[in-house]
Amino acid sequence: MAEPEPRPVPGPRPRTGPLLAVAAICAALFAAAAVTVSVRHGAPFAPERAAVRWSVAHHGEPALSLARALTDTGGGPIPYLAAVLAGLLAGRGTLDRIRAVAYAVVVLAVGQAIRFGLMQLLTRPRPPVTDWAQAASGYAFPSGHATTAALAAGILAWGIARRARPAVARTWCAVLAVWAAAVGLTRLYLGVHWPVDVLAGWFLAAALLALALLLEPYAVPRPAGRGDPPPPGIPMNG
Repeated sequence: MAEPEPRPVPGPRPRTGPLLAVAAICAALFAAAAVTVSVRHGAPFAPERAAVRWSVAHHGEPALSLARALTDTGGGPIPYLAAVLAGLLAGRGTLDRIRAVAYAVVVLAVGQAIRFGLMQLLTRPRPPVTDWAQAASGYAFPSGHATTAALAAGILAWGIARRARPAVARTWCAVLAVWAAAVGLTRLYLGVHWPVDVLAGWFLAAALLALALLLEPYAVPRPAGRGDPPPPGIPMNG
């Protein structure tokens, strides 16, 4: 008779102390920004107005076209494709990969839902429409593109870190961090967000990613005794 498939068991527990600290600090920073925006009824600070004026004064080609192309990667299907790829990289075997993909997509979807709910609650107006270099919809705080890109970058970094060697994983983490930061900055350059909107999106994403990592050993348990080889061309941790 064939041996039964090993039961999934929780993976190595992450260091809860640093993750809890990151989640608490980023959540506190986000809360401070949200309270400030609420108390001011969405009115921008003088440095925020100056930042928008600077971006409008520096609109030109090819920078505008590049910014529009880059900002589009922070929304739509691309973040979800990144989440699916992260799950495929993180898993071992078919069922494990399905579980990892589901967890990655749920983390991204929940993060977007939380962001949308907060945006509807705080109702901060965007900069004047005359300053926009690209169409935008909804309220400003927190930035949807900044939040979503940071979440997608963190999720994909998680998938790579579970599969690649540490040096490779660190390189990709740096690349993904630069991409997420660039997407957020394009929202400022295109004149559709105030700087605090983008910062708040990054803080919110970081807090949610830290919490997701704390839950990861239980949501994506590693099958006991299974050592499926990685896909060709992707080195394992060593």
